[in-house]
Amino acid sequence: MHFIYYSYLRTGTSWEGRYKANLIDTEAYLLTCMRYIELNPVRAQMASFPGECRWSSYQSNGHSKPDPLITAHALYRALVSDSDSRRFAYRELFRHNIDNAQLHVIRDALNQELVLGRDDFKDKIGQITKRQTRRGQDGRPRIEEVGGIYRAP
Repeated sequence: MHFIYYSYLRTGTSWEGRYKANLIDTEAYLLTCMRYIELNPVRAQMASFPGECRWSSYQSNGHSKPDPLITAHALYRALVSDSDSRRFAYRELFRHNIDNAQLHVIRDALNQELVLGRDDFKDKIGQITKRQTRRGQDGRPRIEEVGGIYRAP
């Protein structure tokens, strides 16, 4: 079904963009990805800080607001041993925005459905899954002539 939503000035189905999930190197990127997700409403100017967003886990992680849907990740719990200091440390992660280079790396991995992590992690995942884990070269593949036949190298 295809609908036109006049009140939102958009067209398409309710679930127009397909669901995406990316494999991440947890130890290197989990907290960065948590910041990226929590700051999305702020970057989109839908909120002035992450805790304003109704569906954010920021209130649970940063302010101990109970939420039965949220289970604290082991790396989050490892930030600091006591819960008050952990919530403070989590809030401190949000004092500064994610720099543009990090945003580009995360968005690139998301948009191209690539692995987000260190090179050794990407190599390991590539070997296990036999799938591309890094961005390919831009443009079409080079064509070479071999014995009168044109083919990609």
